[in-house]
Amino acid sequence: MKNKLLVGVGRHDITPPIGAWLTGYAPARRAESVGDNLNITAFAFEYNGLRSMVVTADVCLIRANYAEQVRKLMGTAAHIPFEHITLSATHTHSGPATFRTGGGSEMDMEYFNNIFIPAAEKAAADAAASLRPAQLGVGEIHSDVGVNRRGMKLDGSIVLGQDPHGTYDPIMTVISFREPDGKPIGNIIHYGAHNTASGKNTEITRDWCGVAIDRLEAESGGITAFFNGCEGDCGPRLPNGQTTGNYKMALELGGRAAIDAVNAWRSIKEWRDCDMRVICHTVKLPYKPLPTKEALQAEIDAMGDPSQLVGLKVTQYEALIQRMELLCSGEPISDGLPMDLPVISVGPVAFFPIPFEIFSRITLRIRQFSPYPYTLSLSNTNGAYRYFPSMDQICRGGYEVWVFTSFAAQPFADDSEQYLVEGAVNILNELHS
Repeated sequence: MKNKLLVGVGRHDITPPIGAWLTGYAPARRAESVGDNLNITAFAFEYNGLRSMVVTADVCLIRANYAEQVRKLMGTAAHIPFEHITLSATHTHSGPATFRTGGGSEMDMEYFNNIFIPAAEKAAADAAASLRPAQLGVGEIHSDVGVNRRGMKLDGSIVLGQDPHGTYDPIMTVISFREPDGKPIGNIIHYGAHNTASGKNTEITRDWCGVAIDRLEAESGGITAFFNGCEGDCGPRLPNGQTTGNYKMALELGGRAAIDAVNAWRSIKEWRDCDMRVICHTVKLPYKPLPTKEALQAEIDAMGDPSQLVGLKVTQYEALIQRMELLCSGEPISDGLPMDLPVISVGPVAFFPIPFEIFSRITLRIRQFSPYPYTLSLSNTNGAYRYFPSMDQICRGGYEVWVFTSFAAQPFADDSEQYLVEGAVNILNELHS
């Protein structure tokens, strides 16, 4: 249908069986019950024959190579070029083992192959099969569901908790689609905060975002999904002053998020016809120079007996070994990571994929300079490398910065934020023009 936006939605269950490893913490723990079911939801778009799709799954992370595999299968099922598909993870820490955690669980390939992939293909196919003329509505609201989680102690050290003075993105955005006669199609809730309110629980759950999804779906009548934004340094604002609690706390905070999501949806005053655009460009993030072999060996020796390492120390040790192998290989060493970024815009809304747990200041900067009124940065999309801190936080250290600098064979340069922000804005400007 020429000059008409078409939208379709597909959703399928991806809940793992009882006994499956729940990942998001090390060590992992086994599921003993189902608090609420997990889903994968796909929104397909078509405009003048051009097709694209944004997909979100209720899992913690999906590594880049597996994300590409799933995107290709979804593309085949939906007849959409896989380069025009983004696959996000909501980052629930109470979902199945879709990745390997150091000192925790291995990736659950049986779950991935037999439950996740078939559901992803079905969701994509259903979304493409249900394409119909659509209008767009956008609502925003100030929400305090999230809070900066890099708590600062009196001595200046950083711990996981809540920082009432820290940066976070308070804007919750609801993107809603309906048919021209007003019949609902679907909704997207966008907000940035870890889905960790349930803590190290044994219930399978979408965490706090699940309550908001269900409530808005009931109010609007359209299939609803959650896309996480700048959750790298943002956690759920729990009454215990932490960013982890229990399943009851997740439901309580979810009720607060549900009120915000419904109010954002109700604030929509205009439904408009709009176009859809796609652009695929590469942004290269620079690596730090590797240390000398002697300096690196000293770091390895300082780790102690590798057989005694537990938790995330295992991942740190493995990264050091990989660095040494790179130095000893004699092969050319890369100076940076090229990231292929498919950016999709629907009218005034731009979906910008970021394969990291991105810090809030970075996404706020991208939004500030973007030509789109609604620029939605999507964390853990088309892969999930690790935390990506803003330049102002690297000097403070803390857990996320330790992961950023220690969990890869080649760590990124400290000023990588600038490359990402400038690259993102250049892509968005080109797409807009």
